Amino acid sequence: MFLLTVVGTMGQTPVEVTGLLKKKRPAVKLFKVDEGKTVEIASAMPAQDGKFGFLFYPGYEGLYVIGTGTTSSPNENYKFYLKAGDKLSLILDEKNYELIGKNNSEENLLLDQWTKLSDPIYQKSINFMGTNSTFVDFFPELETIAVQSRTFLNGKATKNKKFNQQLKNIIQLDMVNYATSFLNTPRSAHPSVEEYSSYYATLKAQDLAKTTSLLYSYPWGNRVLSATISVNLRQQNIKYAPGLEGLKSTLSFIPNDTLKGDAVLESAMRYKNYTDYKELMDAYGKYVLTAGQKKRDLDIVTPLLTLKPGDDAYAFSYPDKEGKTVSMASLKGKVVLVDVWATWCGPCKAEIPHLKKLEEEMKGKDVEIISLSTDAPKDKEKWLKMIKDENLGGTQLFAGGPGNEFSQYYKVNTIPRFLVFNRQGKIVSVDSPRPSNPALKALLEKTLATK
Repeated sequence: MFLLTVVGTMGQTPVEVTGLLKKKRPAVKLFKVDEGKTVEIASAMPAQDGKFGFLFYPGYEGLYVIGTGTTSSPNENYKFYLKAGDKLSLILDEKNYELIGKNNSEENLLLDQWTKLSDPIYQKSINFMGTNSTFVDFFPELETIAVQSRTFLNGKATKNKKFNQQLKNIIQLDMVNYATSFLNTPRSAHPSVEEYSSYYATLKAQDLAKTTSLLYSYPWGNRVLSATISVNLRQQNIKYAPGLEGLKSTLSFIPNDTLKGDAVLESAMRYKNYTDYKELMDAYGKYVLTAGQKKRDLDIVTPLLTLKPGDDAYAFSYPDKEGKTVSMASLKGKVVLVDVWATWCGPCKAEIPHLKKLEEEMKGKDVEIISLSTDAPKDKEKWLKMIKDENLGGTQLFAGGPGNEFSQYYKVNTIPRFLVFNRQGKIVSVDSPRPSNPALKALLEKTLATK
C-alpha cells in the first residue's frame, strides 16, 4: 500500500498517477510548466517497495513533468501530457521511464513512441553521465533521427486535436534541446563550428522566439532558447561578452519583447549590487512587461536594495480614479508624498483630516500628494465611493491589493505608511512621520528648499 499525494483544488476529475521507482532517490516530484520553466508542485516519498503516486487536479491541459531531477534540468525528469480524468502508470529507472498497464491515455502512448524513437540522442545529450559519447558518434545519430522526426507523425494522430498540434512543437523542441544540450555539456572532444552536422544549420533562435506560446508551453523552453542563442553566437563568430554588451548580443536574436524581458531578468539574476542592476534596467527594463516578470524583477532587486536617502525611487505606474495612468516619472520636478492606505484601515482613516489640512497648507507649492490604495481589486468600487463620500483630495491611485509592487519594493507590512521623495525622484524617507505629526510638514518644506 502507498498513499497518493493529492495536489490542486477539487471540482474536476483528477489525474491519477501511479508508479514504481527503480533507483535510489529520496523522492519523486511533480512539476507544472510555467512560462517555459518547470515549477515543482508536489513530491511523493516512495514506499519501501518503490511505489509512489499523485492524485492530481490539473490547472491546465498540457505538459507536466514527473521525475527525480531538479527544476533547472531535464535530466531524470520526463514530460507527460495530462488532462482531467487521465490515468498514468509508469516505472522510473536509471535510464528513462516505461509506461505500464492498460489505462494510459492515447496522448501519452503516442508521446511515448516519440520518446522511444529519440531515446538514443536523449541518452547521449541529456542523460550523458551514463554514456561516453562525442560528436563523432552523436552527429550521425542526430541526423538520422532528425530525418525520422519529420515523418514521425505521418499517419499518426489522436482524437485530441490540441495535443496533435502540440506534439509537433514538442518534437521540434526536443530535437533542438538534444542538439544544443550535447554541445553545451562536458565531453572528451568538442567539434569546431565547421564540424557541426547539417542539422545545426537549421537552428535559428529568431524562429523559436517569434511568440511566447511555443517556448512557454515546453518544460525547458527558456533553457532551449538560451542554448540556441549560444550556438548561433558561435556560428556567427560573435565572441562572448559579459554584462550589457553580451546581453545586447543575446537580445538581437529575440524578436519578441516578452521573451526579451525573460532574457533581461536571467541576466539580472547574476548581478550582485544595485548600481549594476540599475544600469541594466535603465537600458533594458522596458522589456519587463508581464505581471510574472515584474514579480521576478522585485524578487531580484529586493536583496540589492538599501532604500537609503538619495537612492532612486521605485518607478511605479498606477491608474487614478478616472483610469488615467500616473507614474513616478511623470512627477519629476515635484516633491512627492506617498500615503499607502486602504479603505478598511482605521488608523489610515484617522489621518485623513490631517492629510487634508496638510494638502491645504501645501497648496501652490511643488508638492504632489499621492494616496496609494492597497485595497483588493474586488473592493475598487468601495474605494471610488469613499473618494467621493469623503471628498478626498490629492492624487488617488489604485495599486490593486496589498501584494502590489510598490508595497513589496518598500517592504510595506503595516499601513498607513508615508514616504517622501525629492524633485529628482530620489528617496528622502521611506518611513516618514504621519500628517498628524508636524514633523512631516517640516520635512516637506525642508525638501522643497533643497535644490
